[in-house]
Amino acid sequence: MGLSAYERARLKNIKENAKFLNSIKLLESAASLLPPKKKNPNRVVKREKPQNTHSTVVRRSMRLQNLTPSEAKQKEQAPTVEENVQVMKPPGPIEMIPVNQQNDNKAMEQFLNMWSSISQVCYYSLILFCIYENSLNKMKLRQEDVAKVVPGRISSVAIHPSRSRTLVASGDKYGNVGLWNLEDNSADMGIYTFELHSRYVGCLSFCPWNSAQLLSLSYDGTVRCGDVTRTVFDEIYRDEEENFSSFDFFSSDGSVLIVSHWDSQLSLVDRRTPGTTYEGRAPVDLSGPRTVSVHPLQRELCVVAGAGDVCVYDVRQLSQKKLRPVLSLPGHTKSVQSAYFSPVSGNRILTTCADDRLRVFDSSSLSSTVPLLTSIRHNNFTGRWLSRFRAVWDPKQEDCFVIGSMERPRQIQVFHENGNLVHNFWDAENLNSVCSINAMHPTRSILVGGNSSGRLHVFRD
Repeated sequence: MGLSAYERARLKNIKENAKFLNSIKLLESAASLLPPKKKNPNRVVKREKPQNTHSTVVRRSMRLQNLTPSEAKQKEQAPTVEENVQVMKPPGPIEMIPVNQQNDNKAMEQFLNMWSSISQVCYYSLILFCIYENSLNKMKLRQEDVAKVVPGRISSVAIHPSRSRTLVASGDKYGNVGLWNLEDNSADMGIYTFELHSRYVGCLSFCPWNSAQLLSLSYDGTVRCGDVTRTVFDEIYRDEEENFSSFDFFSSDGSVLIVSHWDSQLSLVDRRTPGTTYEGRAPVDLSGPRTVSVHPLQRELCVVAGAGDVCVYDVRQLSQKKLRPVLSLPGHTKSVQSAYFSPVSGNRILTTCADDRLRVFDSSSLSSTVPLLTSIRHNNFTGRWLSRFRAVWDPKQEDCFVIGSMERPRQIQVFHENGNLVHNFWDAENLNSVCSINAMHPTRSILVGGNSSGRLHVFRD
């Protein structure tokens, strides 16, 4: 088929244009203007991320901050300070000088004398269950038995074992430790706050064999012992490259501690030896240990709660390259927050798990298996702003334990090991928040609960 006159004219123009471009060498000139090729075009160049010089501000409603509109406006005008940035405390002892009462030497001296005088040896005493249940019903929360003891969210609580005076201690997420003498009716309510650590105080305990000593452990890698007879908080263990999670007394006289690390290690620390290092350390095949609890009779055994498992270890094998568990406690489907031997016989192990279960295991015969006795449905989802629940035994009645509750009205619950709810502690006027961290007195009818605002609530008869 022949071409039309238009198509023949178009082809002629294309040929003439190509001939003209070749004559002036336009394509070669255009190529010479291009940038030179890179020698290694496959090389990957990492680009640095721009640094954010401005701190991130978390927006919170006025309801969550407990502010009126006028107060909120004043707060927005004030400069913001990063509250989670804490400076590591220097090595060595810290004098017992409270940050909230630095100028009242007489009151502090009276407080130290009181602490020293009540620090006699106290033994655990079990009572009949009917008498125990009746004592729980008599315990009440009064307005004067609620006080803000530490600035931040409470992460640990301890009760002095005195039979005559009521002295409680609490640690918060900023590293502060507060002591409260409930028999002090002065204007400051007998509260003394000490800046001992720079991070979360995960464990706090009066030494059962010498209650003149208060031991505290922090996530910042330090363990301190406050000795009222010397008015100083000694540093007994320090490792700035490690994060500690919990401790328990390993030896029968309380001189040796076993410390759990977040990076899956256990350490033995002898307080009698000079220095602030460990005597022995070994890794464990358990992810993120939360708590460690020593068997009260077979002290070579300890139970450790981890991210997804609970294991019993023989500490005599600590010199090995890796500590193998004697046995494991099955059934936990999520992270386990705590695991404790019953305080007198060690015949039970109590665990608190994020799968909304409280479990009681029979550890009377630690063979290849530990049977599950009870599994209690319990809401353990505390969220981001509350300390996680840790069910703890009552030393007076070791078949009963206490735990916080998310239910309303706000309450603290006491369960029997068979799963029955024994008692609810609540008070519509004085208890309006969740008490995540709780402790029972070893001999008296006293319960202490700590909430996320630094307040302690003391139920007593």
